[in-house]
Amino acid sequence: MQTGLLSRFDVSEDRVRALVADALAKSDDGELFAEYREAETLVFDNSRLKTGSFNTASGFGLRAVSGEAVGYAESDSFSEAALLRASSAIGAVTAGHSGTYSDAPPRTNAKLYGDGNPIGEPSFEAKVKLLEKIDAYLRGKDDRVRQVTASLAASWQMVEILRADGHFAQDIRPLVRVNVSVIVGDGDRQETGSHGMGGRQSFGDFIATESWQSAADDALRQALVNLEARPAPAGTFDIVLGNGWPGVMLHEAVGHGLEGDFNRKKQSAFAGLMGEQVAAKGVTVVDDGTIEARRGSLTIDDEGTPSGYNVLIEDGKLVGYMQDRQNARLMGMKPTGNGRRESYAHVPMPRMTNTYMLAGDKTPEEIIASVDDGIYAVSFGGGQVDITSGKFVFACTEAYKIERGKVAYPIKGAMLIGNGPDAMHRVSMIGNDLALDNGIGTCGKAGQGVPVGIGQPHLRMDKMTVGGTEAG
Repeated sequence: MQTGLLSRFDVSEDRVRALVADALAKSDDGELFAEYREAETLVFDNSRLKTGSFNTASGFGLRAVSGEAVGYAESDSFSEAALLRASSAIGAVTAGHSGTYSDAPPRTNAKLYGDGNPIGEPSFEAKVKLLEKIDAYLRGKDDRVRQVTASLAASWQMVEILRADGHFAQDIRPLVRVNVSVIVGDGDRQETGSHGMGGRQSFGDFIATESWQSAADDALRQALVNLEARPAPAGTFDIVLGNGWPGVMLHEAVGHGLEGDFNRKKQSAFAGLMGEQVAAKGVTVVDDGTIEARRGSLTIDDEGTPSGYNVLIEDGKLVGYMQDRQNARLMGMKPTGNGRRESYAHVPMPRMTNTYMLAGDKTPEEIIASVDDGIYAVSFGGGQVDITSGKFVFACTEAYKIERGKVAYPIKGAMLIGNGPDAMHRVSMIGNDLALDNGIGTCGKAGQGVPVGIGQPHLRMDKMTVGGTEAG
């Protein structure tokens, strides 16, 4: 049984609390963030176990906030000496405190995931055998399979947060992920397909035969589709986005622009537009950290605030931002449970949890049938976004040409190009089939990566720019 992290210091918990209270007494806000983490990754490639790693990390970060200034110090030593050095290091930003703190986050008994550590169950040997099964299964499915890469990753994180006002919170966060990638070939041509799944739970649901076979089948299906794909055309097309993972475009092109820090600093294309129509009517976007066992969910955020269901865009109007405590206070708003950090070595900032668009009333078939000449984007890979302008470029990893209301043939090399706020105004049909991704998302911001969820229903977006590879 794991003991609490405050008890790992070489002095009493009462002494730790007293030192933190003294260090932050003249701050507007702040906290001691203590963490212990275990992580394991196994990668099976070319019919053998290629890499296997296991590591642990532990330490604390001490943060003081005064106005816009932040002092931060971290250490991997749970000692009084390290805590005193951290207190001294952040002292420069602790002057001028008014004597009152922001309201303590409301307590909640909601618990969105279990405490179990997924690394120990199943055993190492069982996980390696599972990877061998996946490899053999795919190689036996089609003689065009040239390479299979399968991986299992798991982590177990305990965090404790002691805030400047004495509020204390603890969270234990399991996380697992399974990935399958397949390369198929025909002559000199090779193409790739992939599928991943994960969440804040044990491996049990994913190592069931029907689960890993479904993942392997989808990776192979995508690879074989791409093997038959024609070069993508370039130009202006009506676009149909698939449900689930294509929400990555919403996450990148819109979600980041709705984080509090970018708006407070006027760096977002959405800055100053609260209450304005920023998307087509019918478009409602939420960030929801309260979904049980989802990859992006949090019982509490990394400042001790319970996560929430936060409406960001409602029927096309901007109604909310995602906030940590500092930016919420400076903007005269309330924290929304979106203060997140990669580890104890990083300061928290406003970050997404599970961000998605709500469903509409159209069937996917209706949406596709409405397009005379367009592109059906089922899955995206990498992309680039400029938060200030909202401009984006996303590469399609699975896409099809639509002709006269029917899916005609697969295409390769399609790039969706646009501007986030403008693209949201181009949504003309919203599907009734909202789906979240399979639990594989990791979001990067300011050098920090955190697990997130994304999602949306099928969408039609009118007259979007597509970059292609078709010869002119």
